[in-house]
Amino acid sequence: MIKNKNALFRMAGALYLIVILTGLFSLMYVPKMLFVWDNPAKTAENIAENTRLFRFSIASSVLCYVAFTLLPVFLYQLLRSVHELSAKLMLILALVSVPLSVGNLQNKYGILHLLTSKSANEKLIQARVMDLLHIYDNGILIATVFWGLWLLPFGFLVYKSGFLPKIIGIFLMLGCFGYLINFFGNTLSAEYQIIGISSYLGLLPTVGELSICAWLLFGRIRKHNI
Repeated sequence: MIKNKNALFRMAGALYLIVILTGLFSLMYVPKMLFVWDNPAKTAENIAENTRLFRFSIASSVLCYVAFTLLPVFLYQLLRSVHELSAKLMLILALVSVPLSVGNLQNKYGILHLLTSKSANEKLIQARVMDLLHIYDNGILIATVFWGLWLLPFGFLVYKSGFLPKIIGIFLMLGCFGYLINFFGNTLSAEYQIIGISSYLGLLPTVGELSICAWLLFGRIRKHNI
């Protein structure tokens, strides 16, 4: 029994690491390298000249979402004995985000199609590329609702488990509110980004998820509580 639980811990940690690394690559590194939000011509040029990197970002996203489909299943197996209803909520809220996230990648495929088309109207292509990028970005914003919501029951389960650090559970629950505040702030106010708190709120889920990933991979499991 303990041996099986230990394997579940490490597998969940490995899946979480895949989610984090692929997510950082596709959602942070590639946009920073290629996207210039106030310059459609430069953005289209960057993507056209770095098509392989852009394609890798799509493949990385797919890998991320596949891993994120499996991750809550393993976590459910680990934590359902703590509180069955919360574990089911965690599983459902996490899985709801997957079709939203995968479907949103159609916008990136649309960009690839535009940049390989034979149209001579370059400025129209550049404008359409930016439209698709903004639609994609808005799709990510919608997905963050569920990326946040699943952290609330997950954090609660970690906090109550007795075999995982309570402080990590607290940060995971705070991470939920960080995601939600940023979502509603960006949705309800065009000036929200000017306030400058979104990056600080974004640190809350980052701290919680990096911590739980590291603990699942390398932390000591308190066997008598499993």
